[in-house]
This record gives sequence, C-alpha cells and structure tokens, in this order.
Amino acid sequence: MSGSDGGESQAVTSIRVARAPSGERLDHLFICDVIEPESRVLDLGCGSGLLLKLLVDRKNVRGTGIEISEEKVYAAVGRGLSVYHGDIDEGLSYYPDGMFDYVILSQTLQQARQTAFVMGEALRVGRRLVASFPNFGHWRARSQLFLRGTAPVTEALPYEWWDTPNLHSLTIKDFRRFAEDEGMRPVHTFFLGHDGETDRWPNLMAEHAVFVLEKM
Repeated sequence: MSGSDGGESQAVTSIRVARAPSGERLDHLFICDVIEPESRVLDLGCGSGLLLKLLVDRKNVRGTGIEISEEKVYAAVGRGLSVYHGDIDEGLSYYPDGMFDYVILSQTLQQARQTAFVMGEALRVGRRLVASFPNFGHWRARSQLFLRGTAPVTEALPYEWWDTPNLHSLTIKDFRRFAEDEGMRPVHTFFLGHDGETDRWPNLMAEHAVFVLEKM
C-alpha cells in the first residue's frame, strides 16, 4: 500500500495536494507540526519515504516505514530510512501494543482493503493515529457528479473510475462518523483547499483532510 508520497500506485500519482512556497506538500507540513520531537513513528504505506525523511530531519523521530512496492522500499532505504516491504492489510502482529507514539496513514486510507482493521491495528501499536485522505465531498467532485452524471475527475482526484487506485470514496463527514463508530476521537483536524488551509464548510470546501486520532 503506497500513500505518503502522494497516494502513489506504482509509477503514477492518485492525488494532488497543495504545496507550500518552499515546494513541500502542505499535508506533510501539518503532519510534521503535530508530531512531537523524538517520537517513535510508524508510517504505513510510506511510499519512497518523503514524509518519513521530513520527520527524521525536522523532528528527530525514530521512524520506521512499511511499503508494498519494492521499488519504493529501495528508494526509501536509499534515503537512509528504515523501511520494510509489507502489506498493511495483513496486519501488524509483529509489533507489540503501544510500541509507537504515532502511526501514520498519509493518503493511504482510501486504498486500504480492510479499513477498520488497519486503523484498529494502528491504534493498537500506536498512541495516536494520523490519517490523511482526499475528500470526495469537495464541491468540484459533487458538481461533476450532479451536472454531468459522471464519476468526478478533478485536480485533487485525477483518475478515471476505471484506473483509480482508490478503493474507497469517502468524505470528511463519512470519516468523522466512521471514526466515532470505531471508538476513535479526533484531537487535531486540518482541512486543505486548493490554496491552503480552510476551516469554512470543510466537507464542501476542503480537497484533503488530516485527522489526528486516539482511542476514546
């Protein structure tokens, strides 16, 4: 499962996320901001390790990643990261309870086959879960479905229905309800539009969301 580099699926990118003037992805910067220095971090679907490298460099975290693409594992290891080949849908049984301070699912959640299981495992081995995902409730996606009657293709969601790696089409409202039903509560939320953070009607205006969750 590949996510943290931009929801990548093999050689293609399934999302577009707003970037800071420095060129870094805004969702990565928000995630970096909430994670405490020297934390123990597990990045699930870490891609080639861009987010994990940012956390190591800026927050001095003790970071580990899991990635299903062997090519991206090699790229992450080439960055000096501790990244292992594996499928997060198979679980994290090799990690004991509470081993990490944070477990990250960055633009990976919508590609997981067993969403509730993966999130449950993340909060078993981690104190907090950081989950980011594209919001299928954004007004551009809604307008295409309503006006054209076709599956939406937007800058944030550039795939056609037949070649998208995204298995789930969730909205911010869907995720809030799902997390509550699974016994998880948000401790931080960030909503990103085309030009940066937005707090106004996020389920309609935000293209991407970042949630920091813990068990109730």
